[in-house]
Amino acid sequence: MKVAIVKLSALGDIVHAMVALQFIKAFDPSIQIDWIVEQGFAGVLENNPDINQILTVNLKALKSNKASIFQQIKTIRRYALNHYDVVIDAQGLIKSAVIAKLIGKRIAGFNVNSIREKTASWFYDIKFDCAFDTNAIFRNAFILSSPLGISISDEQILNKKPCLFFNEDTQNNSFLQKDKKNIVLVIGSSWDSKNYPADKFVKIASALQQNCLVVWGSEQEKEKAVWMSSQADTIRVMPRLDFNSLKALIAKADLLIGNDTGPTHMAWALNRPSITIFGPTPVRMAYQTAVNKVVKSPSFVNPYKLNKQDYSIKDIDENEIIKLATSLL
Repeated sequence: MKVAIVKLSALGDIVHAMVALQFIKAFDPSIQIDWIVEQGFAGVLENNPDINQILTVNLKALKSNKASIFQQIKTIRRYALNHYDVVIDAQGLIKSAVIAKLIGKRIAGFNVNSIREKTASWFYDIKFDCAFDTNAIFRNAFILSSPLGISISDEQILNKKPCLFFNEDTQNNSFLQKDKKNIVLVIGSSWDSKNYPADKFVKIASALQQNCLVVWGSEQEKEKAVWMSSQADTIRVMPRLDFNSLKALIAKADLLIGNDTGPTHMAWALNRPSITIFGPTPVRMAYQTAVNKVVKSPSFVNPYKLNKQDYSIKDIDENEIIKLATSLL
């Protein structure tokens, strides 16, 4: 069987979906799995032995060059020559549904009651019901396995093998210490209201007295990281990391503490201890285990309509995170 998965973005969503692959391949190793992804996120999928081909699109280029849509359609139609038995739209957006329809004749996805962009379900031949407010990781496992007649249980997800893969990266070694615990701090995210205050990260690092490594993805985040390092000698700023280096670093970390964003969820995917800090987003975006914990502000979150003006994450007491980090270390 030849299967195409359409999951274009974002980083955290891709990480959440990858867990299903190991169970699909365990059920039937002969299944060919190709993954269609936004070009900028291809590195997240690289080196995964359960993926046969990573096929990229560059829809982001359309923002600056509308004419490039013709090249994108040509690229997508070329992928259709692989003659997939089923194409699974795990994104549930109109754009991903259109891509799925261009690639294959038999399309699977969520039904109209299970996705935010309900029109997307019109493109599907096979539809599945799973409440939108269900845990995001379970939802991804469900939609990737159900069209193949496979069932993935909570117990299987809890006992998963690491589902991110990388080549060894020696540039990280000079930042890692053997006489202290190595803690990765993820200080940025897609919204300002999802970001835990920098000064509270400093207090956490100062209290733990371990080797705290700050990763960043923009110049604004880098400036914040540099300021944090000036406030505590336990904090060091990492250089800009590509996806391979980021995965390699997190895989060696003793703990990751971060906002609800892609790099933080990588710790869960790599079976590394983590604390995810939630404010305006629902904790359904995380899968808690014995070593993967969450801390949530007291605000109410409507998963169907997120409030980007909810800055309650700033009210979370850093001592709660320090206590939890100490127990995980």
